[in-house]
Amino acid sequence: MPKGKRHSAEFKFKVALEAAKGTRTLSELASQYGLHPSQISEWKSQLLEQGATIFTTATARQQKEQEALQAQLYEQIGRLRMEMEWPKKSCRMISRRSGR
Repeated sequence: MPKGKRHSAEFKFKVALEAAKGTRTLSELASQYGLHPSQISEWKSQLLEQGATIFTTATARQQKEQEALQAQLYEQIGRLRMEMEWPKKSCRMISRRSGR
């Protein structure tokens, strides 16, 4: 059951930015946009708390991609080691049998 109207991220950012500027009161903004003042206050708090992450998303994305690539490479290394160990063990077993 939906709790209320869903707003786009752009809309929330616009309203929160206006609230952060402080040129109008929360009540004025609430009347203008048809929102409850507490909702605007919550969006403003989120903007001020998480604002710095806006500029780090590209770096974080690159780091996640790098970690994913690293995990794939470690997995491939493990597979290749197993592929190399199997023939070595087989050769040892064959040489032991023929040495008897």
